[in-house]
Amino acid sequence: MTEPESEWTGNYFNYFTEIEEHFQRVRGTSLFLLSPLDWALIETWKNSEVPLQAVLRGIELAFEKWRSRKSKIRMINSLAYCAQAVLEEAQRMAGVAQPASGRPAAAPFELEELRQYLETNARLLRDAGLEDVAGSLGRLTQDVEQHYQDLEQLEQRLGALEEKMIATLRVQQTEDQLFDARRALDIELRPYRNKMTAEQLTMLEKQYFERRLLEQANLPRLSLFYLR
Repeated sequence: MTEPESEWTGNYFNYFTEIEEHFQRVRGTSLFLLSPLDWALIETWKNSEVPLQAVLRGIELAFEKWRSRKSKIRMINSLAYCAQAVLEEAQRMAGVAQPASGRPAAAPFELEELRQYLETNARLLRDAGLEDVAGSLGRLTQDVEQHYQDLEQLEQRLGALEEKMIATLRVQQTEDQLFDARRALDIELRPYRNKMTAEQLTMLEKQYFERRLLEQANLPRLSLFYLR
């Protein structure tokens, strides 16, 4: 079901930051930095349309369960520990209607910030030899005033361009790079595999590999969320 346009902007841009801050707060360590695996997991939840409240409540429940244990062998160092609790909370909330606020959400950035963001990313892509994607970003920049009026549609366009960019990078990846990425993911995921469904693991692996590809190529994410 499509979210009302008046709520999309606020909910979308709050999703990542609220999860990060809530995890830090519940963990009791405000300076704790999320890992690439954690960010990939948040993207998986977002793309699966897991409600923000389900994620926040799942994190709380996971920590409550951990703190109730007589033996605490290790501190919770990853959002992946909370994956099962988040899934259960999302299932519990399924079918519960979320009331619309009816209040329009203002864009979290100015028009000129958006223009600069698109121009900068186009330049980085052009420097990396991805002329096709860079050209598409350039055309979006030319019509930035129009796109600023419909950020949801702009985000969809940027998502399509990001998929094209990642597909190009994937073709260029060597066997050794792919092996190293799979080995790193397996090491990080090993303690948490039994807390996720096969579908969750498949989506998480996809997000993780995509993030790693972009980091290795020193290229940006194109999503508007990263305009901050």
